[in-house]
Amino acid sequence: MASSNRWANLGAAAGAAAAVLFALFDLIQWAIAYSSDKFHNDFTFYYAAARIGLTHGWPSIYELGLMQQQLDAMDSHIKIAALARYISPPPLAWIALPLTGLPFPVAYLIWSALGLAALILVWWLAAPGRGPVRLIHLAAALGWLPVVYCLQLGQPGLFVALGVAGSYALLVRGRTALAGVALGALVLKPQLAILVPPALFIAGRYRTASFSVLTIGILALASALVIETAGISTYAARLSAAAGFEVNRELTLAALIGDQAPTRVVELAIAGWTMFLAYRLRRREPEWVYVTALVGGLLASPYLHLDDLLMLGVAAWLLLRTHPPAWVMIYLLVAAVAVEGEPSWGPLPLLAAELGALGAISVAAFRPGAGPSTPHDGPHRRQSAEHLPAPPQTI
Repeated sequence: MASSNRWANLGAAAGAAAAVLFALFDLIQWAIAYSSDKFHNDFTFYYAAARIGLTHGWPSIYELGLMQQQLDAMDSHIKIAALARYISPPPLAWIALPLTGLPFPVAYLIWSALGLAALILVWWLAAPGRGPVRLIHLAAALGWLPVVYCLQLGQPGLFVALGVAGSYALLVRGRTALAGVALGALVLKPQLAILVPPALFIAGRYRTASFSVLTIGILALASALVIETAGISTYAARLSAAAGFEVNRELTLAALIGDQAPTRVVELAIAGWTMFLAYRLRRREPEWVYVTALVGGLLASPYLHLDDLLMLGVAAWLLLRTHPPAWVMIYLLVAAVAVEGEPSWGPLPLLAAELGALGAISVAAFRPGAGPSTPHDGPHRRQSAEHLPAPPQTI
């Protein structure tokens, strides 16, 4: 027993050291990237879109000519290109609106601080373990490429992750309506967790799913009313153009299948299979519904970038809360490495890891005790809330 404890402690110490070193390296790289070009991030476009909305009206935020004028006024030296434009839903520009009265460098620092705060809250609500083990998870998150890339770019992925983690934490505490409201964060970047609301409904979490649809619907309606018919038409054109850019499909199943039409069929099939798995797993802990929806949803997404894969980290944290066998933890580590090395060896290893994860979930869904039962709402496992730390009082 003493020997096994010693090896466990050595393993934890090694993991902590590696996580801290990777985190420090990534933070230094982030600082270097920002110092070399303060505008080389996506927050530049959120900030510019918010300013356009203030000065020219919200229907104009997708106008490329006005965007170029605003970028020039900011002295960004950025030229509108395939990936250099605002194509996010209006609520993202609304969130950036309070920062437009500040100089851009200050606004970016505040936005980055908000992203870091979101990461800490996601870790607080979703990461497994207690004490020093949880701190290792936080350091590992900061040392993982999708997370630091999301922070560097100023992408809203961590805000979406916070919505998902918050939804989970509220659900297991019995706050089912608020758990649905938290999923309103999906409007910032829907493809990151698009299957979570329908999976919750199919798993019998009717109240949570209904409130999520209501919240998302209200935000979508408000967006449509604000940008009006002209803005909707321009936005649709921008999305259609973005779907045709190959770089937006490099981390999707299109990298394996190729042609868009067959890929769409497979993606729809995976989405349907994910819903079936959510139905099969509805007798399990609520973590399973979120994990299944996140993994299946990313595989079914037609549009992904490296920073979007941070949602796999959220899924991994939630899965680890169910105390899986050792081989699952080893698999998650291998999958994390596959994602980390994607810039070096391409998307095939990470796609294999995602498909393998969905396959493992499928096996788990057909194990005895995982089959369908009477639909229910409210917390499936109220005692799980005891293992969730209270949110920090200072945030």
